[in-house]
Amino acid sequence: MTDFSTLGMVKVAIADHIAVVTMNNPPVNAQNQQFHDEMMLVFDTISDLPDVRVAVLTGEGKCFSAGADIRARAGKERGPGDQWQHSRRARECFLSILECKKPVIGAINGPALGAGLAVAACCDILLAAEEARLGLPEINVGLLGGGRHTMRLFGHSKTRMMMFTGQRLTGRELEALNVVEKCVPLADLMPTAMELAADIASKSPIAMVLAKHALNTIEDMSLRDGYRFEQNMTAELGKYEDSKEAMLAFAEKRKPVFKGR
Repeated sequence: MTDFSTLGMVKVAIADHIAVVTMNNPPVNAQNQQFHDEMMLVFDTISDLPDVRVAVLTGEGKCFSAGADIRARAGKERGPGDQWQHSRRARECFLSILECKKPVIGAINGPALGAGLAVAACCDILLAAEEARLGLPEINVGLLGGGRHTMRLFGHSKTRMMMFTGQRLTGRELEALNVVEKCVPLADLMPTAMELAADIASKSPIAMVLAKHALNTIEDMSLRDGYRFEQNMTAELGKYEDSKEAMLAFAEKRKPVFKGR
């Protein structure tokens, strides 16, 4: 098993095929180079760990992630190439979550702002505590960004409202807009996330990897091309023992035993 104990800003605990990933850069889990590097390492590694079938991502303390570390950047001049390197790291950090082969459940325990919203938007399924907040404060601190990630969660008008005004939406508002699956009291957030994770972990890991790959691939495809790709993935899944086991278990009215092959 990979040793994650040397990481300083991300904590990982693995049990029962579930990886709990906790952003841990107090007090608000702000994002900097180390944060981005560690997040990429964690999710790229999870993709290759056969014992992990699903991940739950949350934040330590009262914040999910308040976004970029503005205080560390304020008043400092960047050298040649620094801005491009920073942008590249941030971009790839978010994509490491989106492209992780295993499903990622985002358990939004508090504010997820700017780059924190981007982290949330790259998760597969979202749950929120009542204390959760999603917003794009960049317009108020001399920055831009996050709009494209926001478009994956919200419609035309709401995306622009958030980007132009810095509006923040509560957990209950996110639930009403169907942006999150559930909004629950903070004390119930991780138990709810772990219950969902256990359900996902009980499915065939082969089927789950192919399902996420299919969804990521077809997102920008036409209906014809997208459905054809899904059909191809179904044919691919049929080559594995897990697929045959699922069918036999259904016919025999018993619980399937998946081996990931």
